[in-house]
Amino acid sequence: MSRPVDLDLYLVADSTLCGARGLVATVAAAVAGGVTLVQLREPGATTRELCRLGTALQEVLVDAGVPLVVNDRVDVALAVGAAGVHLGQSDLDVRTARRLLGDEAVIGLSVSTPGEVAEAEQLPAGVVDHLGLGPVFATATKPEAALPLGLVGTAALRAATSLPTVAIGGVGLHNVTQVRATGVDGVAVVSAICAAEDPAAAAAALRSPGGSPR
Repeated sequence: MSRPVDLDLYLVADSTLCGARGLVATVAAAVAGGVTLVQLREPGATTRELCRLGTALQEVLVDAGVPLVVNDRVDVALAVGAAGVHLGQSDLDVRTARRLLGDEAVIGLSVSTPGEVAEAEQLPAGVVDHLGLGPVFATATKPEAALPLGLVGTAALRAATSLPTVAIGGVGLHNVTQVRATGVDGVAVVSAICAAEDPAAAAAALRSPGGSPR
């Protein structure tokens, strides 16, 4: 059985949005503020650059007890000792990823339609740990994303699966309460923390009211 992760506040790290502060310093501050899971997503980076960033993030996250997952890249996750990966519908098949990463890895899968949720529900138990539902709202951080689900659509997808879920796409301080009310297990954010003046304070404000402080 793969290991559980706390989805409450899931940071998708973006070095461009972090600006001069840098990715590692931003993630360290965000974790201090209450981030519970971090994803490395740098679509324009080379494999070597991803490994360098992943290794640097691991130095911060391992001591804090916060897992790191890598977007798309099973090879990079293995190279840096990450907890697992997050895969999209056009990425490596989740069954293959599970075979390569082993039973203890964390594997998340993006879904944006009822059909994709139904397919995920048909997977053997233990292949996928959680689903990323989105985009909830339109977002500039992933312009190629599917059409926004809205709150009603997000709630419908949440109700259609027995797997833990995290909502992503345009989530910020102005709407996080409504997004959490759809029944998801957590929220994933990018600019709401990476572009914040104070990432630690932003993370603390985004945590669920019942979330355990770090």
